[in-house]
Amino acid sequence: MEIAAVAVSATDLSRAIAFYEVLGFRFPPLEPDALHVEAEAGIRLMIDAASLIEQLTGEPPTPGGAPGFALLYDSPAEVDEVAGRVAAAGYGVATPPWDAPWGQRYATVVDPDGYSVDLFCPLP
Repeated sequence: MEIAAVAVSATDLSRAIAFYEVLGFRFPPLEPDALHVEAEAGIRLMIDAASLIEQLTGEPPTPGGAPGFALLYDSPAEVDEVAGRVAAAGYGVATPPWDAPWGQRYATVVDPDGYSVDLFCPLP
């Protein structure tokens, strides 16, 4: 068994795509009435419109209180650079980059709908 994809929901697909592109994901052009979009950058990321999730489950989606996934970068400097791009683009940085005691450069950013994403790289 393997995890084939990670999924989040978004109240505004365009806004969510813009956030995840700052992290390095690439998406196809968004169709006008799209309720689902996918990108691949080492892992398949699926973003569903919140309205689609509510239609499927009967309840609006809510983000979890803990990070849903983490992205491994090539260097500690890249973690710093990506977290800086996130902040510069006006998105949330919950935990600025720091050298964690478990031997990683680590940061946590927050997408426009409140989903946390950890950014990390092993320290040299």
